[in-house]
Parts: sequence; structure tokens; C-alpha cells
Amino acid sequence: MKARYRYRIYPTKYQPTKLAQLFGCVRVVWNDSLAYCIEQYKKGNKKPSNAELQKVLITQAKKTKDREWLKEVSSIPLQQSLNDLNTAYQNFFNSCKGHRKGKPIRPPKFKSKKSRQTARLTKEGLKVGQDKVYLAKIGKLKVVRS
Repeated sequence: MKARYRYRIYPTKYQPTKLAQLFGCVRVVWNDSLAYCIEQYKKGNKKPSNAELQKVLITQAKKTKDREWLKEVSSIPLQQSLNDLNTAYQNFFNSCKGHRKGKPIRPPKFKSKKSRQTARLTKEGLKVGQDKVYLAKIGKLKVVRS
């Protein structure tokens, strides 16, 4: 069973910066992986597997000077970003083949800073209490349930 909750958060003084950093890292990983998939397609190769994307765009990217700041956020939302891209591609391919009902779906597109900022977490990166939610590498956030 899947559960979804909506919260209004009240971050402390330093937490809005950490949340913005988390959203930025998720967006960068999405855009890098989409660019990598498009590049592989133009070379005539198949879409890379999710494991290959994680290895190249998260694990190895953290070791470079350009992307070493990816270490400052939890790896769980970064991996979920790749999972979301994989789902978007699967929906697109199923739509092209006619295995999906409804009107055709467009291929995934790049995310911008101006669009809605999101990050998905799994149970490992999120602990829910009565009036606090703990996010990995961010801390406890005061919340009010909607």
C-alpha cells in the first residue's frame, strides 16, 4: 500500500538553504542523466540502464571537482530522480508502441530552476513523527499536517 502525506513545513534558519541545495542537486542529476541518454541515442546506442546511470552520474560524478558538491546531500533523492526518469522513459516508449491508453506522451524534458522544485524520498531518508519530520542530511523539520 502506498501512502502520501502533505505537510506544511517550518524550517529553521539554515534549513531553507539545505532544501534549496537538495532540489538543485536532484534537478542537476535529472538533467545530466537526460542529456546522457540523448547523447547515447544520437550515437545509436540503447538507453542506458538505471544501474549504469547511477554509476556514471552519481557515484563517479561525486569524485569529480565539478560535481563534488553532490556529496553534501543524501544519495536517496538522487537515485529517486534517476528512477523517475526511467519511469518517464518507460511511459514514453509504451505510449509510442501503443501499450498505453490515452493520448501519446512526449519524451522527458529538462527541468529548470523556475519550475516546481520536488524531491522524492524513500523510507531510509525520511522519518515521520508527531510534529517533526526528519530528512537525511537536513535534520528535523517542524511540520503541520494538511
